[in-house]
Amino acid sequence: MTTELLVAEIKRKKSFLCIGLDVDISKIPPHLLDKEDPIFEFNKAIIDATHHIAVSYKPNTAFYEAYGIKGWLSLQKTIEYLNTKYPEIFTIADAKRGDIGNTSTMYAKAFFEDLSFDSVTVAPYMGQDSVEPFLAFKDKHTIMLALTSNKGAFDFQTKKINDIEVYKHVLETSKSWENSENLMYVVGATKAEYFTEIRKIVPNSFLLVPGVGAQGGSLNEVCKYGLNSQIGLLINSSRGIIYASNGIDFATKAQEAALILQQEMAAFL
Repeated sequence: MTTELLVAEIKRKKSFLCIGLDVDISKIPPHLLDKEDPIFEFNKAIIDATHHIAVSYKPNTAFYEAYGIKGWLSLQKTIEYLNTKYPEIFTIADAKRGDIGNTSTMYAKAFFEDLSFDSVTVAPYMGQDSVEPFLAFKDKHTIMLALTSNKGAFDFQTKKINDIEVYKHVLETSKSWENSENLMYVVGATKAEYFTEIRKIVPNSFLLVPGVGAQGGSLNEVCKYGLNSQIGLLINSSRGIIYASNGIDFATKAQEAALILQQEMAAFL
């Protein structure tokens, strides 16, 4: 999917909501456990109830890999369902991959070619040659960790090298990489005070923003400092939406929770 199509979908739905499909089988409604594939049935119901509200879905692959081949098949069925029934949706494989060049190429093929995701998250610690293989794919996006929402972000990301924070080095350096126009960045909502500085470095890039909701991030603060002329934000909410209820009405309650966020976003558009 091109950035232009993503922006058009955001404007059409008046939403920049991304829903995280982080499925813990111990938390899904008990009545689904009798299904052949409870994880996929859960995802399908959430997607059908919220597809008109969200512009993106983000399965975190750890929540599928934890269940072995069955979990991976659930992930495959989920992305196939999205691509077939709702092709206008921007899909994100939250995999946080990053390795030497030839290995990164294989990771990129797995998510972009085999599973047909629109984007994948990557870790930049190994540098340019670990990220550029992802950037080589046409109309695919690489979402690089920049400033994350967890408390451990302060261990390295905000430390200074020659009076410049590491996350700023990461952002600035990545702009020089081949096909860097295909880059997006992860910036946590719990770090809203940093968005002004981030926008000075990457004013036109899309930012994937986790941490709104269960982690305590403020949508208002993120939008105040993070929005650009093309919106430029994908706000992710996972637990606050998909686990809004553990009953028969779980999909309806997820829709209601998603709608609350969407209506707040519409005010900014």
